[in-house]
Amino acid sequence: MSTPFPFTAVVGQDDLRLALLLNAVSPAVGGVLVRGEKGTAKSTAVRALSALLPEVSVVSGCRFSCDPAGPDPACPDGPHEPGNGTARPARMVELPVGASEDRLVGALDIERALSEGVKAFEPGLLADAHRGILYVDEVNLLHDHLVDLLLDAAAMGASYVEREGVSVRHASKFLLVGTMNPEEGELRPQLLDRFGLTVEVAASREPDQRVEVVRRRLAYDDDPAGFTARWAHEESAVRARIVAARKLLPSVLLGDGALRQIAATCAAFEVDGMRADIVMARTASALAAWAGRTEVLAEDVRQAALLALPHRRRRNPFDAPGLDEDKLDETLEEFGGGSEDEDPDPDPDGPGGGGGQPPSGGPDEGPDEGGDTGARPEAGEEGGEPRSSGGGSAEQQPARASEPFRTKMLSVPGLGEGAAGRRSRARTEHGRTTGARRPQGALTKLHLAATVQAAAPHQRARGRSGRGLVVRRDDLRQATREGREGNLVLFVVDASGSMAARQRMSAVKGAVLSLLLDAYQRRDKVGLVTFRGSDAEVALPPTSSVDAAAVRLESLPTGGRTPLAAGLLRAHEVLRVERLRDPARRALVVVVTDGRATGGPEPVALAGRAARLFAAEGVASVVVDCESGPVRLGLAGQLAGELGGTAVTLDELRADSIAGLVRDVQGNSRRAA
Repeated sequence: MSTPFPFTAVVGQDDLRLALLLNAVSPAVGGVLVRGEKGTAKSTAVRALSALLPEVSVVSGCRFSCDPAGPDPACPDGPHEPGNGTARPARMVELPVGASEDRLVGALDIERALSEGVKAFEPGLLADAHRGILYVDEVNLLHDHLVDLLLDAAAMGASYVEREGVSVRHASKFLLVGTMNPEEGELRPQLLDRFGLTVEVAASREPDQRVEVVRRRLAYDDDPAGFTARWAHEESAVRARIVAARKLLPSVLLGDGALRQIAATCAAFEVDGMRADIVMARTASALAAWAGRTEVLAEDVRQAALLALPHRRRRNPFDAPGLDEDKLDETLEEFGGGSEDEDPDPDPDGPGGGGGQPPSGGPDEGPDEGGDTGARPEAGEEGGEPRSSGGGSAEQQPARASEPFRTKMLSVPGLGEGAAGRRSRARTEHGRTTGARRPQGALTKLHLAATVQAAAPHQRARGRSGRGLVVRRDDLRQATREGREGNLVLFVVDASGSMAARQRMSAVKGAVLSLLLDAYQRRDKVGLVTFRGSDAEVALPPTSSVDAAAVRLESLPTGGRTPLAAGLLRAHEVLRVERLRDPARRALVVVVTDGRATGGPEPVALAGRAARLFAAEGVASVVVDCESGPVRLGLAGQLAGELGGTAVTLDELRADSIAGLVRDVQGNSRRAA
């Protein structure tokens, strides 16, 4: 077993360390969601926390870690008699992104349950994490149904497994920690709200601090045991402080003044529901206990707001998380109760101190170290500086996107087998039952009627004498289910000089942003390929990260020649790579162009050959005809014919939304087939 990096040796990241420590003091806070770029010690800090947690006393032989002082009366391994147990370190259990439902909640032996009436249960990760830490790296990539199960267990403190009338319940109380890189996609707002605290982490821009990070990491890699031993004293001090804070927590007084500040703050920032108020109250109490106080002060409420509210203020995926500190201070002062003279940092030398900086500003000490978050709104300003053109022509300033609109249902024909989502029909593990089949591998979803039907004719031959049904492995039937999958919508956008009219590009960008917002809700991927000048580029690789998409689309430049073939070939390459990464995900290609092709030898013929690659592979496609003026050449319609799709005008796109066009494409594809 490898030696974890010491928690106290992590450089900087004050907010991250404080949030983790507060949950160690009071698991009722509700866990931590850590958002940040790669390589910022997110996983290192989480894994290091487990070494600081006090040992837990468990009933000997209990697979569910029951407390011998108060064993769970419904424990599947029980009943247990109260008494002495054995002590063991608190566990940190990691939930892989690709885990199955059975791995998370556990699995029932359906065959024994049917034939013997025995609740034979194999515990899952929720049982292993009881009274410890459950860590989910890249939680934003976890399937929605697993996130729902995970958060339900965290909220109720118990896990329920119910299959075909057979149920098992066991206690599952844990410190939930999730980490994610926002560039890889966001969590839904209702899931964000289920995490008690959130912190934004970013790499320090201070050279001295970065040097210290490298120095400590190299020292740890050279001699993990020796490095850990050098930090043993600091680790022991923090461990003792956690124990002391836990003992002090029940004595902390949350007065009416602090409660009024909490309620006023949540109301001022218009957070939904009451969960934020409760989380802030628990966090403020934990902050007071961590500081060794029995009274919650105004600075505790302020720090609790900075940790508990930013992620609850997002109304849509285009909103960046953060909190207006001036507004926060005004609210606390208006509803305060004379705590201004208190020391705002009662123990600045302790781990986590009295708190870090707000998530919107980054955890490091230097100004503007949060990276590009604050610069996003200006990315597509009309008055921005012109950018150099790759096509040798004067480049237009980026056009602002028109207001996003709500799109209709957009789906791909047929029955797919892609990743779980909310768009096209697909065979999935969750959804309505459509039939039964013999299980391939482990049985996950039993089709009870089909199983009984398969076993019934053999009861006399198997010597059945009692009331129970004699079931063999060959009788079991797996339920086949139909649900929804996520798709890839790939836009191929002409950004050449002929498309540079500001209102035209504004409409195109608005349509793309609208579909991206819809894709966020339906768990799709959206990509963007642009072509202009002499080449094409992938402006937005297939992603579900809507905030990154908004920045790139707003700053999309126009001008130069029209290398249509290059755009189609680049899109074809994007699809090829995506099929290797996710062969089950189906795609829809939307080409936004006036159909012109210029530059290079035989540009029109070359574009036609590139288009026929999509038709040969059966990729659904639509061409949005952006040609304008009294004389129309009909080039977009010809391109649509080569693609095996259909063509519509830009005005039709704006009026009916692109979802209607997709249905036309589906109809044409079926007729062509």
